[in-house]
Amino acid sequence: MSRFRNAVLTVALMAVACLATAQSTQYPGVGRAATPKEVAKWDIDVRPDFKGLPAGAGSVAKGQDVWEGKCAHCHGVFGESNEVFSPLIGGTTAEDIKNGRVANLKRTDYPGRTTIMKVPTVSTLWDYINRAMPWTNPKTLTTEEVYAVTAFMLNMANIVPDNYVLSDKNIAEVQARMPNRNGMSTAHAMWPGNEFGGVKKPDTANKICMKECTPEAKVASFLPDFARNAHGNLQEQNRIVGPQRGADTTKPEPKAGMPVAAAAPAASAKPENNEAKAAIALLNKHSCTACHGVDKKIVGPGFNEIAKKQAGKTDYILSKIKAGGVGVYGQIPMPAQSLPDVDAKQIAEWISKGASK
Repeated sequence: MSRFRNAVLTVALMAVACLATAQSTQYPGVGRAATPKEVAKWDIDVRPDFKGLPAGAGSVAKGQDVWEGKCAHCHGVFGESNEVFSPLIGGTTAEDIKNGRVANLKRTDYPGRTTIMKVPTVSTLWDYINRAMPWTNPKTLTTEEVYAVTAFMLNMANIVPDNYVLSDKNIAEVQARMPNRNGMSTAHAMWPGNEFGGVKKPDTANKICMKECTPEAKVASFLPDFARNAHGNLQEQNRIVGPQRGADTTKPEPKAGMPVAAAAPAASAKPENNEAKAAIALLNKHSCTACHGVDKKIVGPGFNEIAKKQAGKTDYILSKIKAGGVGVYGQIPMPAQSLPDVDAKQIAEWISKGASK
């Protein structure tokens, strides 16, 4: 019994020793230092001098295939769509590529600024595509696909030719043709180090106020009642993607001190709908809710709208989930989905039965 107890104590002491070793020496008792492999998974940024850019390559032709399968449903076949997000391509000329300045940025009458008009560094395109795209499934593109999609975007803007293969070896040459490459200043203190001509002096001279501080200014504005709905309901004019929703200007603005309406009596609890709960969990798991609401349109139609139109058509809905499509609910295409067949079937059955919550 004594030997058993000693063995248990030995194991316990070893565990405590391992825990103490794993903890941070800089912050005792708080976690441990990340391993180089853990840091590498997060350290994926690519700087304007291409530090951090992984080795690899991708062709314009490959990029077109990836684009049409994973990007066009939000950005349009040629990157020109304004239905979901602002256009990516357009507004630049051969003269801009030559000079490194986009002339249309100076025009007040130009209808809108595209991404390729504004971005000065090709590393920014590569980095953002790599870390954030596709919107519904970020960080799933391979290194070759990121190079290829970047090459295809550059080709649509006439920066590289149709047969171009973008790689870590020639990306600096592409930087020399970016239409707005001279449109960014590095003469400020926001860049670390001296790599980009950084300035040592901070760009602000604020001091922390510790006594006799100036009271915080309160700024307020108001809109006359007669002007509230002068341009139509603002809530209906905002994009359905993004944080801005807008006020419902068809209703009077709530005034300070107005009595709050009494809460409606609580409805009797509904029995739990396990089928709906499971289906909605799958929708969230496979990022379907990024483009579809249950009872409202986001990018594509709400599931309730699909259910009304395709009631009882489980096989048809399943085929559309797997193959994608366009034209039934608008001109924004839905790409083919790669979720498991069993999950797709469960979602299709739920929609065909009415998409209840």
